[in-house]
Order: sequence, then C-alpha cells, then structure tokens
Amino acid sequence: MDNKAKRHIIKLVSRFPSKESALLPALALLQKKYGYIAEDDLVELSEIMNLPEARVFSTASFYSMLSLKKTGRYHIQVCMNVVCSLLNGASLLSYISEKLGIREGEVTPDGLFSLASVECLGSCGYAPAIQINMEHYENISIEKVDGLIEAIKKKER
Repeated sequence: MDNKAKRHIIKLVSRFPSKESALLPALALLQKKYGYIAEDDLVELSEIMNLPEARVFSTASFYSMLSLKKTGRYHIQVCMNVVCSLLNGASLLSYISEKLGIREGEVTPDGLFSLASVECLGSCGYAPAIQINMEHYENISIEKVDGLIEAIKKKER
C-alpha cells in the first residue's frame, strides 16, 4: 500500500465513531485503487486500524464486491443461488467460461476478463443475474451475455 492510500485510510478512520465502522470503506478504497486487495495490504490495514488480521481478512473475504486476487479489467460474477441456479445460472457460468477460454477464478491472457461465481446478487425476482464490475444485469440470457462481452471487447479495441 502506498503512502497516499495510508494517509487516506487514516483520515477515513478519523471520520467514523469506531475503527470497525471504517473497515469496509477502507477495504473498498483499496479495491478501487488497486483492483483487488493484496494480502500484504490486509496486514498493513490491520496495523493502521489496530484491528486483528483475522477480522480484516474475514470482512474482506465475505463481500463479493471485494477481491483478494487480481482480477481482469472486467470482473464477471455469476449468481449461483438456488433461484439463479434453477434458471440456468450454472449453464451461464459454463458458457461464459467456454466463451472466454478461462475457468472460474482465472483471468484472460489479455487481462480483460475474469470470472467468478457468487452466492447471491440479490435478484431472485429477476433471475438469473450477473454483475460485471459494479454493473448489475438481471434476466440474463446467453444472447445478452454475448452482447455484453462483445460490447466490452469493441469498447476496448
């Protein structure tokens, strides 16, 4: 973690009534700045905030919006809860994996895409759902996935 990020986190912590209240915003700051949260940053954050490493790690690993591994520029998350699974969530994950040539947890060779399954994206009424970075998509189909991936590739050319 660089000194600028450290200063920002220290300032952030001072604005909250308790250190723990600032933990998620601090993790989100690191995620936004680096694209993921490295193990060394978790250790350093626990020292800055004077919180146990286990508390920092458990919080970082709980939320699907945070990643502890380097991800692609476009991180695709496929909801795998019961409703999404019943409505072809597993098929979508398999299709995206094949289309991009990567397995879950991997990044494409060009660094553009990464793929993960998540337990719930909170869209049971509009399943199946995926999320690409912070953009949420509901009632998703293979055709819609194709359109989204092609639009991203076109944008990045």
